[in-house]
This record gives sequence, structure tokens and C-alpha cells, in this order.
Amino acid sequence: MEAQSKKFSGKVAFVTGGGSGIGRATALAFAQAGASVAVIDIAKSALDETVAAIEAAGGKALGIKCDVTKSDEVQAALNKTVETFGGLDAAFNNAGIEQPVGLLADVPEDLWHRVIGVNLTSVFLCMKYQLEIMLKNGKGAIVNTSSGAGVTAIQGQAVYCASKFGVTSMSKAAAIEYAGQNIRINALCPGIIDTPMIGRFTHNTDEGRERMIAQEPVGRMGRPEEIAGAVLWLCSDDTAFMTGHALVMDGGQTAGM
Repeated sequence: MEAQSKKFSGKVAFVTGGGSGIGRATALAFAQAGASVAVIDIAKSALDETVAAIEAAGGKALGIKCDVTKSDEVQAALNKTVETFGGLDAAFNNAGIEQPVGLLADVPEDLWHRVIGVNLTSVFLCMKYQLEIMLKNGKGAIVNTSSGAGVTAIQGQAVYCASKFGVTSMSKAAAIEYAGQNIRINALCPGIIDTPMIGRFTHNTDEGRERMIAQEPVGRMGRPEEIAGAVLWLCSDDTAFMTGHALVMDGGQTAGM
């Protein structure tokens, strides 16, 4: 497996939402950089595809089907990761879902609970049990996927914003709590990235894509691999002095907000 760097050789990474999009790109990037990767997703077929891609390139991967909104499944996935690979060095809590555009008063309560559960509660659960492992190891790095919607409000996205602002603020608070114990926690805030989620949001139409691209000053969507590169940077020793930060990568979308 060719790689520009083997900075994660001998390390173990845990990636949620690893079946597609940013999660898949990041799992592949970790493996390319030498890590053994636990790939977590609720969709078994997508999960298997990511694992197969890693193994075909000579990397080490463990696929675990998991509903990250359920405490027992999260704990089981982490336990299996440690049993298989011997530890946990880096975690990317990335699983998430979108909210259909709509006014707050029109949001069904079940949609609220679903978005908050997948986007925010899952990050809480993953961090809670990842931290237990990292505290025993005396080190670790965690990156949580927030969003541009986690640093600025977006009309028609009140529930999604609530979930992502929650990820941003929870990451910052936890970072302060564990800064003195050699565990770093940062949030990553992507803008419009060309993923299956954006495909659903745009209904996979040229018109929908053009509307999204028009919001980006750089004139294009981001690529999952670009976000993956930032995740690995945040988990590497290159950012050993960075914790409690919300790194915005959005092509300038929120620069003027």
C-alpha cells in the first residue's frame, strides 16, 4: 500500500460512518498511513465495501456493524476494536444524517430525536467510552464531525444546527476536561462536500448541485479526501499543541458570517 507517510504505523483508528463519504475516505487514509482501522457503520453492505477496499490495498481493517445511538453497541464495537488490534489511538466520530429543509414549527418530533440521536448523542456515547480506553492508555486523539452549521445558523436547518453546534461545544468542553491527560479533542466543520448525503440533499439533480456549489466562494464542492487529510492531521503529532479547536473547512462559505 503506497502512502505519502506512515505516521500511523502501529496505531489503531476507530472511524464511525465509515461506509461512505467522508468516513470511507478517512478510513482509507488512516489505513494508507499505516493504521489498523476499525470501520463502523450501520449499513453492512457499505461497511463491507470500505473494508474490502482497505484490504485490497494491503491495509488492516475490521468492519463492525453498529448503531452508534445505542450505548451497548458502541461499547461492544470499541471492545472488539481493542481485542482485535490491541488498543485505540485515534477516533473519528463522524456518523451523521441530514435534515430536510423546513421551518422549526413544522419539524416532526421524531425527526428531532432522530437527528439529535445520530448527530449528537452518538458523539457523546463514542467519546464517553473512547475516553475510558484512552485514559488507561495515557494518550489519544479524538476528532468529531461538526459542520459549518456548527458555527453559524442556517435557515431551514434548525435541528441540524442544534445537533452540530452541540458537537462543537461538547468537543471544546471535553477538550478542556482532558487536556492535562494527554488526550486531544477537536471538532472538524466541513462545508459542502461531495458525498452521498449531499446527493440526497440535492436529490441528485444538476440543478440541486448547482445551487449548492453557488454557495461556495471557491466555486466547487469539497472532496471527502480533503476532509480526510485534515482528520489525520488533527490526530497526528503535527497538531500536538491543538485541542479544543473547531476547524472549519468550507471553501470560504462561512468566512463572511
